[in-house]
Amino acid sequence: MSGLLDLAYNLWWSWHPEVRILFKQLNQEAWKASIHNPVRMLRDLPAELLEAAEHNAEYLRRYDIIMNRFRRYLNSRSGWFKEQYPGKEALTIAYFSAEYGLHHSLPFYAGGLGFLAGDHLKECSDMGVPLVAVGFMYSEGYLHQHIQSDGWQTGSKECLDREATPVKRVLNWDGDHLVIRVPYVEPAIYVAVWKVDVGKVPLYLLDTDIPLNDEASRRISSSLYMSDREERLRQEIVLGIGGRMVLRTLGIEYSAVHLNEGHPAFALLERIRERMEHGILFDEAVRQVQGTTVFTTHTPVAAGHDVFSTDLMDKYFGTYYSELGIDRDQFLALGKHPDHPENGFNMTVLALRLSGYHNAVSKKHGEVTRQMWRGLWQDLAEDQVPIDAITNGVHLPTWMNSRIEDLLDSHFYYVAPNWQQEPDDETIWNLVDEVPDKDLWDLHLQLKNKLINRIRERKRVKWIKALDDTTNFVTEGPFLNPSVLTIGFARRFATYKRADLIFHDLDRLKKIISNRWRPVQIIFAGKAHQSDDEGKRILQKIYQIARQPEFEGRIAIVEDYNEQTAQYLVHGVDVWLNNPLPPMEACGTSGMKAGINGVLNLSILDGWWLEGYNGRNGWAFGAAEGEENRDAADADALYDILEREVIPLYYSSSLDAIPHGWVKMMKESIKSIAPRFCARRMVKDYVNNYYPKMVSSADAEREKS
Repeated sequence: MSGLLDLAYNLWWSWHPEVRILFKQLNQEAWKASIHNPVRMLRDLPAELLEAAEHNAEYLRRYDIIMNRFRRYLNSRSGWFKEQYPGKEALTIAYFSAEYGLHHSLPFYAGGLGFLAGDHLKECSDMGVPLVAVGFMYSEGYLHQHIQSDGWQTGSKECLDREATPVKRVLNWDGDHLVIRVPYVEPAIYVAVWKVDVGKVPLYLLDTDIPLNDEASRRISSSLYMSDREERLRQEIVLGIGGRMVLRTLGIEYSAVHLNEGHPAFALLERIRERMEHGILFDEAVRQVQGTTVFTTHTPVAAGHDVFSTDLMDKYFGTYYSELGIDRDQFLALGKHPDHPENGFNMTVLALRLSGYHNAVSKKHGEVTRQMWRGLWQDLAEDQVPIDAITNGVHLPTWMNSRIEDLLDSHFYYVAPNWQQEPDDETIWNLVDEVPDKDLWDLHLQLKNKLINRIRERKRVKWIKALDDTTNFVTEGPFLNPSVLTIGFARRFATYKRADLIFHDLDRLKKIISNRWRPVQIIFAGKAHQSDDEGKRILQKIYQIARQPEFEGRIAIVEDYNEQTAQYLVHGVDVWLNNPLPPMEACGTSGMKAGINGVLNLSILDGWWLEGYNGRNGWAFGAAEGEENRDAADADALYDILEREVIPLYYSSSLDAIPHGWVKMMKESIKSIAPRFCARRMVKDYVNNYYPKMVSSADAEREKS
């Protein structure tokens, strides 16, 4: 049974429920106590429980079947990529990202950007796309959220137990932990290297929290998105330049680079410098790097793009300028926006200038992004600016509830037995209509009960551990009722997402929520960034309203939102509410995750919903562009849809106690969203649109050399 360790240290288990059951069958309480982390579980499990499993014939049969599947998966040389691009398996793409949302046992994410990166890696593994990834080992994770009795968010950090998470040390030739020095940085910064196996994709994590570094350098990899500008710059130097050095030290050759946002853009400078070491002139090195780089930008919010002062750039890159064969002004010009040169060195500008392929993450976001950055292409009309759009997608095996998948499989199998291998085939999903309404509705109610029980259990545990304040009692969901229409709002508490929009008219909302015959309840979850006081004030406002007796305990706030809580929410609520201030939503993948599980989206027409909404799979609302009092108009539209459409449809049950009209929309949600907004379609778009072109450029470069 030593194969259990191999399974535990490869995140393949995180998107295969039958593997998780294998761990759970060892001991259900141990699985729960580990918070669904098999490495921690195996470390803490009493030896007698493993010995008992070794003598359990039924368990061993399951173990053998799963281990055979696992080994076949890892050793397989087939898959979509090989079929479409035979002979190209060795042409690896290096993927750089500041965060990865893979599983809650690895708290290396802050939000949608990270989960997009995690889903990208998983899908590339499933498709056989040759990929290697680089990121950070955040020793303190992002933020553990605590809500005080007055509703104010505070944060605590919990040091990552590296020995109880699915990460491995990368060893050098002497068998010691591999440590590299980040080049051209003084004082010296050293990085220890760790590895996470994401199916077939290796993810290398950089860790500066080692004794070789001084105290300031040890903090570089402690947490995501430091607010101090110098600390942030040092972090991005380590990610880009240090990350490239790690791949070079490991002897990992790759043909092209995919940057997920601008944080790792310094890696492109290193690629230029390395070419110049081989006698290539700067301008030609730039052209070669551009031809082998794709850059994905995720945010239309100006504050989301890192800008550093020239003083800081001089401090850390003063000796680097000459390594590139250019002077200071030429170097700084690489990161200066021509319309705002006084603002400083912009990482998005650097990434756009040094990459040949650029994309936004939805069609609308593409329009907004071309407008934002058109100054870099002043001789082109706005619609000719070379920034494409590849709409994000979600990894179906991770985000679709396994019981829903089983239900669909029972109706898909005889017509399309390999449907899980073709999730982007829209014709297959029409079979959703053949699922009996009763089966889908009963399963949805079970998942809803599971969500509410989960929230109540969290409250119970806090209570018995004396971690609770009695004034918080009503706000954390103890009075939630599974028979009541349940709206979910779960995302980062940034101001433009307008979490408090539904509270614009409290009197009207009270009538909606407290209706005796057709009540409504709302579950909120999400964190404000630790330096975002305005976001914290919005959370506090919701908390204080939720305490009011007039709302009858029907407004709940789930503390410390993470990936595990997200799974319960996107499976279990009835309606997914999304009301950002347009056009600030780049994409918004949480609505996709809800939609593939039959949860109906109620959303502003922004981001992906502009592409996903078809009039039958949810609801769209929002004032016309240019409306002076946007919040009031949007809130009124939201109340109108709730009162006239959403609530009546949910409570319109037939004699069989099934709301058939609602279930019809659930089916439309699944079949319209799953194939078009899955990560399989997204990765195919990246591969077909960019990867072959970049590989061709790399081949031409090799031939010249």
